[in-house]
Amino acid sequence: MSTAQATQERSDSLTFSERLKAGTRSSHDAAEAHDFSQALVSGTLPRHGYVALAAQHYFIYSALEEVAETLADHPVGGAVYFPELHRVPALERDLAFLCGPDWRDTITPLPTTRAYTDRIRWTVHWPAGFIAHHYTRYLGDLSGGQVIKRVVQRAYGFTDGAGFEFYIFDRLDSLPRFKKNYRAVLDALDLDEAEQTRVVDEVRQAYQFNSELMAELNRSLALASSSDLG
Repeated sequence: MSTAQATQERSDSLTFSERLKAGTRSSHDAAEAHDFSQALVSGTLPRHGYVALAAQHYFIYSALEEVAETLADHPVGGAVYFPELHRVPALERDLAFLCGPDWRDTITPLPTTRAYTDRIRWTVHWPAGFIAHHYTRYLGDLSGGQVIKRVVQRAYGFTDGAGFEFYIFDRLDSLPRFKKNYRAVLDALDLDEAEQTRVVDEVRQAYQFNSELMAELNRSLALASSSDLG
């Protein structure tokens, strides 16, 4: 058996959710390797950097949840319609706490965020592509996001959920159980080989947007620090 045939056989033996994870591992790792991401996870990110990230999350999840509502009854896009995951209400409360009652007037999407949200909204015409973005964001929040929750709570002295509600999924009884069910839903989707491959590629695209956003946030943070120095 040739190397190519062996690789294909291993790929064919994977479930869809396993293909998504295995096929995008390097993209996932690259997104987490940026200085901004590392500072967030280590608890060394300045508070205003955390606020800037929360603001961009607001625009991203607003787009995701708009499309989720539109596709709620679609046989593919609606398969991951879980309102209990929705983050916009939590982000609104976080931003009100972090920025004050006029927070909507103080935040704007960065260029990468605008491109990212445009791509998400475009997937209303390709529900399987929406699955890619939904999977990338929410499964990340339920996994590595829970580590970040503990870090930011300690780093910024947050209490009672104020300022980090984004990371709190109190409508889910068990995060591990929910993730297992979510993967089972993905595996039950009626997607042929070509469509699964397209979705894997779209997950890579989602990670690329996240990598570019981390880099842009890092540049903004550096510019703000330079400005503070006069």
